[in-house]
Amino acid sequence: MSAQLVLLLLISACSNPKYQTPPDTVHYNSRLTVSSAIMSDGYVLPMKTWPATDNPTAVVFGLHGFNDYSNAFDVAAHTFADNLITTYAIDQRGFGATEQHGIWAGSATLQSDLIATVNLLCEKHAGLPLYVLGESMGGAVIISAAQQLEQTCIQGVILSSPAVWGWQTMPWWQTVPLRLFAHTLPALKVSGEGLDIHPSDNDEMLLALGRDPLIIKETRIDAIYGLTDLMEAAMVNSGALKMPALILYGEHDEIIPPAAFCQMTIILPDRSTSDWRMVLYPDGYHMLTRDLQAEVVIQDMMTWMHNSKTGLPSGQEVVQGDSRLSMLSECD
Repeated sequence: MSAQLVLLLLISACSNPKYQTPPDTVHYNSRLTVSSAIMSDGYVLPMKTWPATDNPTAVVFGLHGFNDYSNAFDVAAHTFADNLITTYAIDQRGFGATEQHGIWAGSATLQSDLIATVNLLCEKHAGLPLYVLGESMGGAVIISAAQQLEQTCIQGVILSSPAVWGWQTMPWWQTVPLRLFAHTLPALKVSGEGLDIHPSDNDEMLLALGRDPLIIKETRIDAIYGLTDLMEAAMVNSGALKMPALILYGEHDEIIPPAAFCQMTIILPDRSTSDWRMVLYPDGYHMLTRDLQAEVVIQDMMTWMHNSKTGLPSGQEVVQGDSRLSMLSECD
């Protein structure tokens, strides 16, 4: 069978990417329970809490990365707790223990869940500084909702390896088949097995993730398509990131390419009109808070939350236009 005929058959079987269906049409008041955040449409987001060991001085709300879930913050949250910081983290729609597992919920829905949960935590912990910590996809949700977050009580955001690898920075030989299969075989599942990609240097942790039933190992094509849309929105909206922000990236990141991260640094607003800081870790991989040098990253986070203007203990902070950024790749 010729390649042209195969392509014709695929196009003739045209479909659309699948999105989650709403639970029902009844509207509720969003609310927190001991183990969940319940959204206005009744959707339940499982939530973990790591209380501070004594009276908390700050609160962190964590948003995990793609195919991950709330447990992503377990290491950091235990250290936070020992330093009087209470941490909350939800399973975002389609991930972890949520319903319609593996089905993309849509960028707007993920953003809405973020804002709703932040507002609930603002109410629960009125008077305490609240920070939002996003890892990878979680960072993309945060950046894409930056203007909405500015209207909440949060004091700032931490973006760990933010996912900004959207359509404009992804090569054509990846975007073309992704668009094609998302609209012809949206339910097709793929895995990263055999790609020789290292998300972290912590092999023991990676093996544990491989055994964790809540980690998605095979991903629907249309979910990847939806993620790419979200990453594109995050890249485009980077220029609106004017609230206090700590942006973290590892020089060994093999998930978010250096060229994409560099492009984001160009789009970020001028320092005279914003309040972001950036740290580039020479030994860091994508999963910065779970890498072998995770403690270095976590200490930087805590220092910044206690005083966003003070020097960071790692000593790895960079500024816009720094030569260390340009060395990552062509950043023009």
